[in-house]
Amino acid sequence: MLTALHIQDFVLIDQARLALGKGMTALTGETGAGKSILLDALGLAVGGRAERGAVRQGAKQGIVSVIFEPDANHPVWAILDENGLDTGEDQIILRRVQNSDGRGRGFVNDQPVSIAMLRSVGETLIEIHGQHDGRGFLTASAHRGMLDEFGGLQKKVEKLEGIWRQWRDAQNELDEKRRERDAAAREADYLRHVVEHLGKLDPEEDEEAELSLRRTELMASDKIADDLNAAAKALSEGGFDSKLASALRRIEKASAQFEEKENPLAQAAARIDGALNEAAEARDALEVAIERFGADPDELDRVEERLFALRAEARKHGVQPDGLRAFLTKARVTLETLEQGETAFSALEKTVNESAAAFTEAARKLTRDRVAAAKKLDKAVASELAPLKLGKAIFSTHITTDENNPTSDGFDRIEFMVATNPGAPAGPLKTIASGGELSRFVLAMKAALAAKENRTVIIFDEVDAGVGGAVADAVGERLLRLASDAQVLVVTHSPQVAARADAHWRIEKKQTKTATLTSVTMLAPDDRNEEIARMLSGAEVTDEARAAARRLLSVPDKKPARKKLAKSA
Repeated sequence: MLTALHIQDFVLIDQARLALGKGMTALTGETGAGKSILLDALGLAVGGRAERGAVRQGAKQGIVSVIFEPDANHPVWAILDENGLDTGEDQIILRRVQNSDGRGRGFVNDQPVSIAMLRSVGETLIEIHGQHDGRGFLTASAHRGMLDEFGGLQKKVEKLEGIWRQWRDAQNELDEKRRERDAAAREADYLRHVVEHLGKLDPEEDEEAELSLRRTELMASDKIADDLNAAAKALSEGGFDSKLASALRRIEKASAQFEEKENPLAQAAARIDGALNEAAEARDALEVAIERFGADPDELDRVEERLFALRAEARKHGVQPDGLRAFLTKARVTLETLEQGETAFSALEKTVNESAAAFTEAARKLTRDRVAAAKKLDKAVASELAPLKLGKAIFSTHITTDENNPTSDGFDRIEFMVATNPGAPAGPLKTIASGGELSRFVLAMKAALAAKENRTVIIFDEVDAGVGGAVADAVGERLLRLASDAQVLVVTHSPQVAARADAHWRIEKKQTKTATLTSVTMLAPDDRNEEIARMLSGAEVTDEARAAARRLLSVPDKKPARKKLAKSA
């Protein structure tokens, strides 16, 4: 419910504070008094477009604030939660600040938001219908939801959306697997070639560095071998060992003449013995080195062949020689995945097909339910048209089913269509109906839908334009029926409509020597009788008009009548 509207420095309004209640509220005033200013301000607060000159002349900025108290299950709470906005306790305060230079700011519960976000929140709370304006209800994209709500199909739609998500998730996974499989299949021959040839080559990690070092050694092996052989010959042919051995024997013989503790030759004997051992170990090391560098004359060819083969394969596959082992491992894994993945791929295909079949079955059933609901809605709207002086008009719900273009909502595109004259082609409501007809069509549909929508407040701007007498009374009756389930604000020139309202505000334009201002005043019972008398008689209020106003205002048992109407809806 909209509980408060505060306007400051907006067009001709310097200050206006409206406290609003449940049911139906009438806004009246003479032509040009500024009733449209009030609705424009309200529209601005819920994200509407700011017109040039919206700020009152002489003011730096205009401010419009509205306070709503939606039900606990209203969808607006989810919007606030999803966007990280403070939900407060039980109120939602929307505020729009418009500067005189054209810049504007929006706030939701005193938190700054974009104008688009302000509009997103506002559109769930309020719906405005003017002679040339239709929001929400007149938007084709909203018609499906309205029909589903009228037919009580929301749970079926939610179930269908769940099946859709399951199908889409499985399909996306299958598409990704298919792309991977197709890419792998295109590379299968190449991968098999890699596995076959690199498998035979069997590269090892760091092998290229080791082979490169060995090749360097082998290329210098001839000179190294000559030097080593010469060294070995020098050690073996010089009699070095025999001379040392002879010297050791003589020293040992001489040292036998001394007692062990006083033997001055022991150190010399030990050193000569060590030299003999070192010489023997040097000869052994030389023999090993000679064998390494001279034993196999074909080793250099084998090393170079292996090294060049590794480098050639590395260039061929665009990797470093030391990465060949990892490259081979990856190729083997990819081939294994390709060969073993068919079972999982088939299972995923089965899931997709089953989900698609389940969606198709549920969507087709939903289409049948929608067709049945559309017939009931068309009949309900038709029963409302004649009292609103639209008896020759035809309302129809067009359902276009396209199974080749499914959405989470099913196969159906739904749009409300009208033909205002017999034999005339049907078309979208907002393009076919004239200004006055548009509001009455909307009213007829609202009455048929009763409380099937989530809007907290519905506003009609001159819904009674061009009608009077019994038709105007029927308009008031239907507005009252709507107000039993949703708060209704109506700007009206019809005394029959205004008399049925629960609350009545008068909009007046006042001129001073320096300014022209618009004021908004809630009417007490006596003032209300005078206002309706003015609406009946015109410029001069007569006693007869006052008496007629009293009769209109004393419509018997207004609230019980509303309950009866609500029950019949």
